[in-house]
Amino acid sequence: MAINVTEATFEQEVLQSETPVIVDFWAEWCGPCHAVAPVLEKIAEERKDEVKLVKVNIDEEQGLSIKYGVMSIPTMILFKQGEPAAAAVGAQPKSALERSLGLAA
Repeated sequence: MAINVTEATFEQEVLQSETPVIVDFWAEWCGPCHAVAPVLEKIAEERKDEVKLVKVNIDEEQGLSIKYGVMSIPTMILFKQGEPAAAAVGAQPKSALERSLGLAA
């Protein structure tokens, strides 16, 4: 299950995480964001020992979306050791998302 993060919790949940973290930048009004959410949940569930999933609502946390250059949503950024390592933009099928985020086998 995805954790909602804010600017106050981002450092602890994402930047200090020992596990790679997929950050889903989304908004309530974004149709493609709702379409991709179950796909991300499935990826996180299948890889629960390898990766964790968090969500950032861009309407509530504009500072984070500006900091990480989020221009359109959904944008998913994979953080490893506190640094952005890969990204995917837009609703995509599971296999394409896994490839974009560097998770494909």
